[in-house]
Amino acid sequence: MTKRRALAEAQGLFAKAGLPVAADSMAPPGHLGHRARLRARFLKGGVEAVADYELLELLLFAIPRLDTKPLAKALIARFGSFAAVLAAPQEALRAVPGVGDAVVVTLKVAHAAALKLAAAEALDGPVLNAWDKLLAYLHAALSREPVEHVRVLYLDAKNRLKADEAHGRGTVNHTPLYPREVVRRALELQATALILVHNHPSGDPTPSREDIELTREIREAVALFGIALHDHVIVGNGCVVSFRQLGLL
Repeated sequence: MTKRRALAEAQGLFAKAGLPVAADSMAPPGHLGHRARLRARFLKGGVEAVADYELLELLLFAIPRLDTKPLAKALIARFGSFAAVLAAPQEALRAVPGVGDAVVVTLKVAHAAALKLAAAEALDGPVLNAWDKLLAYLHAALSREPVEHVRVLYLDAKNRLKADEAHGRGTVNHTPLYPREVVRRALELQATALILVHNHPSGDPTPSREDIELTREIREAVALFGIALHDHVIVGNGCVVSFRQLGLL
């Protein structure tokens, strides 16, 4: 089979899959055929029809002339799953041979888009009415962070989100959070309730003595201004705990 004929057949696969074909494409015909078949399989069967490394391949198809299959497999082998690849720090991604700026940007944009979608589903409307979605969003945002992050969700009188703000980034086991700063920001936003959130990079979300004491201090501080502390959520690896559900609030 001539190269011209092979290229024409590969382009035909693109057309059947409803995908645009660049007439001057110089990618090898077999490469084009693989991309077209994988895209067609995904369009027909969705995410259940492809493996994690194939889903990653599909994402990396956006980068021209990149041999995506070996790179996708290397990334999955290094980080363990599609989600873990998207959430991996830039420095860790760049340590994988073949990963440059284009790959990092593509992965980080996909990760940001996933978090935006999860946040929209959890935070559009009364937050307490979408508790499971809120926990899923917080887990996606924080469970793979290598150091502690503290966030505060500020709510209005109908428990709708006024602000989701970072209040600190610390070490592997500590992030300072000052009650006066939480009170000041709540008053600025005219918030009537809030939810504290932080992660445990160790993966174990069990509240520490310091977590319990800080929660008590913040609850007492905001109560002086008529502001309720609805909950304190700790995110671990694969699980999330709620102070209220544990009887600590």
